[in-house]
Amino acid sequence: MFGFSQDYDILGAFWVTVQLTIYSAIGSLIWGTILVGMRVSPVPVMRAFGTAYVNIFRNTPLTVIIVACSLGLYSTLGMTLGSDQITTSNFRLAVLGFIAYTATFVCESLRAGVNTVPVGQAEAARALGLSFIQVLTLIVLPQAFRSVVAPLASVLIALTKNTTVAAAIGVTEAALLMKEMIENESDAIFLVAAIFALGFVVLTLPTGLLLGRVAKKVAVKR
Repeated sequence: MFGFSQDYDILGAFWVTVQLTIYSAIGSLIWGTILVGMRVSPVPVMRAFGTAYVNIFRNTPLTVIIVACSLGLYSTLGMTLGSDQITTSNFRLAVLGFIAYTATFVCESLRAGVNTVPVGQAEAARALGLSFIQVLTLIVLPQAFRSVVAPLASVLIALTKNTTVAAAIGVTEAALLMKEMIENESDAIFLVAAIFALGFVVLTLPTGLLLGRVAKKVAVKR
């Protein structure tokens, strides 16, 4: 029943999905943290930029962003992101698109965490002479991260499933291989769908369970 799967590199496709998820998650966490700093900044220009960025990218379909990265940056502007091979370049452009999109959800999750930190702590830190950056990085963000592990886990799970959009620009991840297998194995559509559904469950379920336990352990007691 599973004989046809030997003709396809299913594990390789899921490995590309894992790589997309890891690189995009790291980039989104970094960019999302910077964005939340802008959103709570005392500088009006930075607050305006952060708010505009989040509202624009969060409400733009991910497929549009990914395709725009490929057609706009690669085809039109000729940006290769350090690789002349179209396969590698599309992979990196997909990661860039995922970071631009997912960072907005990271930002909003962190902003909710920032709002849980008592205002008195920040005021006390400023009274001691700490700058905004010091208050944010030493006092506010550490507590904010601890309070939003569960929401960030949901963002990570959503990102893992969203990597299927990379198939739109030819990245050889799981969704693209599934499409190819369905076209070639039309008599086993449900079996193919079940295999890939199980693959994504294997990727996302342990992540949710693990980060759920971490969230309970690191939660700030108030």
